[in-house]
Amino acid sequence: MLNQVSMSKIRILADRVANQIAAGEVVERPASVVKELLENSLDAGASRIELEFRNGGKSYIRVEDNGIGMSQDQALLSLERHATSKIREASDLNHVRSFGFRGEALPAIASVSRFTLRTRCKEEKEGSEILINGGKIVHVKECGMPLGTRIEVSHLFNSVPGRRKFLKTEITESTHLMHLAKLYALAHPHIHFTLLEGGRTIFKSPACNDLTERVSEIFGKGFAESLTHINAQENGLLLNGLVGTPGQSRPTRKELIFFVNQRPVDSKTLTYATIEAFHTFIPRGRFPPAILFLEIDPASLDINVHPSKKEIRFREEAKVRNFFLSTLLNRNRNFNLQASIKPNEVKLEVDSLSSKLVPQIDPKALEMYGLNQTMAPKAPIDSPEKDFDRLVWPSDEQPNTVITKKESDDDQLIPESFVSSQGAGLASWRLIDRMKGGLALFATAEGLVAMHGIAAHERVRFEELQDCLEGKVQCESQSLLLPENLQLDSVDSDCLIQNSTALQKIGFDVEEFGRNFFRINGCPSWLSPERSLVFIKDFLEISREQGSSLQTLDIVQEAMVRKFSFKSWESEGFSDQEMILLAKELLHCRNPYTCPKGRPTFFEIPIRDFEKKFQRKI
Repeated sequence: MLNQVSMSKIRILADRVANQIAAGEVVERPASVVKELLENSLDAGASRIELEFRNGGKSYIRVEDNGIGMSQDQALLSLERHATSKIREASDLNHVRSFGFRGEALPAIASVSRFTLRTRCKEEKEGSEILINGGKIVHVKECGMPLGTRIEVSHLFNSVPGRRKFLKTEITESTHLMHLAKLYALAHPHIHFTLLEGGRTIFKSPACNDLTERVSEIFGKGFAESLTHINAQENGLLLNGLVGTPGQSRPTRKELIFFVNQRPVDSKTLTYATIEAFHTFIPRGRFPPAILFLEIDPASLDINVHPSKKEIRFREEAKVRNFFLSTLLNRNRNFNLQASIKPNEVKLEVDSLSSKLVPQIDPKALEMYGLNQTMAPKAPIDSPEKDFDRLVWPSDEQPNTVITKKESDDDQLIPESFVSSQGAGLASWRLIDRMKGGLALFATAEGLVAMHGIAAHERVRFEELQDCLEGKVQCESQSLLLPENLQLDSVDSDCLIQNSTALQKIGFDVEEFGRNFFRINGCPSWLSPERSLVFIKDFLEISREQGSSLQTLDIVQEAMVRKFSFKSWESEGFSDQEMILLAKELLHCRNPYTCPKGRPTFFEIPIRDFEKKFQRKI
């Protein structure tokens, strides 16, 4: 009873105990230690940062930089709780741009480890060394030290064994630690980053001028080349970075990375906006690869939500979400496929006899057969897009003759076809063969393209349907042999009557046949007659769920994506010419990368992958 009374008295905790409690919030695992130390190095203006760890960071962590450093007095003060140089008043939180500002990290880390701090500023000739073990200062002395700061953390959580037993395996902790280091290296490509594990270099990336270079250094050249730049600005919001093309997706969110004011963050607002922008551009349940940077006024951002500052809160969340969503959605809809596919690198020239564009003859081949260059045209061109309005021929063959593009007929010149059969050497896509299940293989300048014929057919027909709804083209309709009867309630009846004009545009012939009773006399040519009734029911169901928030085009699109597929060609298959025509139509689509359900229509295997398999240049 006496013990209970004595335990109920309120007391002030000792600083050492308070720091260990704070460490439970700030230092969850070795990666948390690395995060705090890297942020201090960045705030110190470092241009070189080296990070080393052992045993997943449990036994040893070292972060060394060439920042401004500290004097001995400042170093000792930095180990006191709530000692910071970043803020003075509470209002400063609305304008803070530094990464660390609370002043809790260093004393919290020092209280649960063996902590060594070495530092020197430019005003001092010698550096200072401070050793702390479990929150107790062991010694403070001068040491030799270059300009900057070096912090070593060993035996993490040895003084708090209850926390240490909750750490994961070394592989798991190493994975978290390396991922975090890569995030900060991505956020600051202008800084030289080095990451070592037990003396072994994991990655070493010099300062880069471009984000793509840093991505290539960290994630590999293949991943960097699969991303394209994005840049947009609106109402004080600036978005830039790299994002995957439509059709590219990943099974997890690991490569969906966000930075807000250069700080890596976890944000549901940004994540869900990005996923929604890729709806129908990638399959359901998969995620787009993206490395996106958002610049925003610090006053519009609350970064003091989470103890480790991993989560943030936007003061105008709807504004940020709409900006993200509209920017990425417009980018996906307007993505230029032609710019992403390189044409064959074939030099062309005009044949002296037929006045047609043909591949340029190699001069060495002419020498081999005893011919000279004067017997060939003098005006080779790199590609058909070059200006060949004036092509001068040798005077001894056709004196004073100048062929111009205007003087020649259109059929005298062979334009480069984007898709063609196997024998056409100037096409960017050349059909190799048709395989099982409507799969077609095309040879390109960059490698091999595999196209799924049925998925491509669905995408082409789907965009034709969109054009019908927008009034750009007329959709063909087919009459049903036996009309389908449809009885509805008053709500669905009103919806069907309101959308009857739009349904008629896409090929449906729906007739009102009494109170809340309708008859389907015809359906679009792209729809199997037996599926017409199901499609109308799906259309009304989605319209009821969404209310007035969706337009007719959106409802039709959602109905197709959810429960509908186009007529299958699996039984009939495609001929070579049909496959070539289908590929041409696909490449002219607004979104050629995916079918209406978000699954890929084609993918490319680059030459680089074949070189890796054969272990030699091709």
